[in-house]
Amino acid sequence: MTLTSKPLAIIVFIAIFGGIGLSSTFGWWQTESTKEPAKYTEGEFAGTANPADIRGSYTFGDISNSFDVTPEILAQAFQVTTDTPASFPVKDLESLYLESGYEIGTNSVRLFVAYYLGLPFDTTGQEIYLPQPAANILQKHTTLTPEQSTYIQTYTVDVKPASLVDIEMSPAQSEGTAPEAGPTTSAPEAGTSSEEEYAVKGKTIFGDLIRWGVSQETIEQIIGAPMPDPAMKVKDFVTANGLEFETVKTQLQAEVDKVKP
Repeated sequence: MTLTSKPLAIIVFIAIFGGIGLSSTFGWWQTESTKEPAKYTEGEFAGTANPADIRGSYTFGDISNSFDVTPEILAQAFQVTTDTPASFPVKDLESLYLESGYEIGTNSVRLFVAYYLGLPFDTTGQEIYLPQPAANILQKHTTLTPEQSTYIQTYTVDVKPASLVDIEMSPAQSEGTAPEAGPTTSAPEAGTSSEEEYAVKGKTIFGDLIRWGVSQETIEQIIGAPMPDPAMKVKDFVTANGLEFETVKTQLQAEVDKVKP
């Protein structure tokens, strides 16, 4: 049997839109991300939302929808000054702390939420930095294990986001962010990197990647663009081009791990 163009067009129309309608009826058709993090699949917290799956595209409000932590607490912890903290995107923290010399971003929020709620979170082999106010809140709000306290003391940094550097904090704010978390780490010298560590960090430059043995072609595939000046920090490039540093860092680190001695 040979179909003419008219019945064929009707069949295609029904197949496409009928399929969408059927999917919508059963809740299978979604045009927007639900922004619901994955849940623990085993152990004491099975079925509970896992902070490790918080994404840079989430807002503080999205996090509040899945975890018992308010946007206002998150804003206070990460020194975000806005009238609408619920709409603040997590990925924008990287830009706010770009000049601090430390990686404060999505991973920092994941760690904070996990410790704030007493949920398990694996920090093995990771250097996850928290600003001082976040550490203060954790110490006041929850009971940390000795290991968690040590980790926080090691990676708490006394830094301010770009929008706060030149702003005098009010007495009330100062009281809420008084140093209590023990010794903090001083900001590293900008533009330096440690080739011995073979670890992609906020201070890693493209020249480091090349020196470590990652090919320019591989780098360009990951960043989706020609490689810039080798002296440029990867984080600066990623932030300027609207990419999520945590994602790019993970991909680059995987390539570094393949070629490091």
